[in-house]
Amino acid sequence: GLVVLLCTTGLASAVGLPLVPVGRVPLSGPPVRFDYESLDPTTGTLWISHMDANQLLAFNTKTRRIVRTVAAPGVHGVIAVPSLGRVYASATNDRSVLTINAHTGAILARAPAGQYPDGLAYDPAQRHVFVSDESGGIETVISAAGRLVTTIRLGGEAGNVQYDAGSGHIFVDVQTLDEIAVIDPATNKIIRRILVPNCANDHSLLIDAAHRIAFIACDGNARLLTLNLRTMRFTGTFKVGDSPDVLAFDNSLLRLYVSSESGTVAVFAETAHSARPLGIGYLAVEAHTVAVDSATHLVYFALQIGSTGHPQLLIMKPRR
Repeated sequence: GLVVLLCTTGLASAVGLPLVPVGRVPLSGPPVRFDYESLDPTTGTLWISHMDANQLLAFNTKTRRIVRTVAAPGVHGVIAVPSLGRVYASATNDRSVLTINAHTGAILARAPAGQYPDGLAYDPAQRHVFVSDESGGIETVISAAGRLVTTIRLGGEAGNVQYDAGSGHIFVDVQTLDEIAVIDPATNKIIRRILVPNCANDHSLLIDAAHRIAFIACDGNARLLTLNLRTMRFTGTFKVGDSPDVLAFDNSLLRLYVSSESGTVAVFAETAHSARPLGIGYLAVEAHTVAVDSATHLVYFALQIGSTGHPQLLIMKPRR
């Protein structure tokens, strides 16, 4: 009966995943593509990019309701910065990055961000936001207030970008070169390039600064790599779902979630220098975006086609 039930709800059996569903909440808009999510743990607000609906959704994880909708054409990347009370989002169709009041949803500033602005990272030391211009091959730097500071040419297409609190540097995937460019945000200069071996198109990146490990997902050959940030040596290679996209990390459980365009999700436990696979399974159509709450361990998947055939936020928790 279980398999029949899961099939009739539009979600294939995710037997291989160490996760169980705890809720499915309707999301607004048509059944079109979502992209990045960002959780503000201070307010419990999950910001969800409903990319092809041109909407940024503010979802209250406590009441499980959408509390605000911000118009953002082609919104891809989003990052909540609780210390500033701000949210930054790449409005890709407008070729701009938006600075948003996290409490009111008001758009406070718009800055040009190249041809195809995508992922974002925040450097709390310089109080600058770094925006990857994917097809333009540029990292755009804006101030906390949302004004253009400078642009940094990468020499290839820009994948995701992360701030490393351990080194104080910005790491950005240069996916067409299979490299990571390391930027010193004090000078906005590239100070190092790291070749990513056995990787086709290093699009995704996540850094656990506390434990000095970087996770890199390669969407061309469906691999996850681990990089020891102390030695700058690669320590592991793992199979993930085809076309991996968004990564999320539970920094109290030390658990990594890798979502993919193919709808397959892979889950890993972080080890001292690498990772250990915990499970992999098909979740839903294009289940390629994920966020996790490190306090509750709840995992949030924004699905363009949920169990009802409409957009849905699938909420899961680790299987004990």
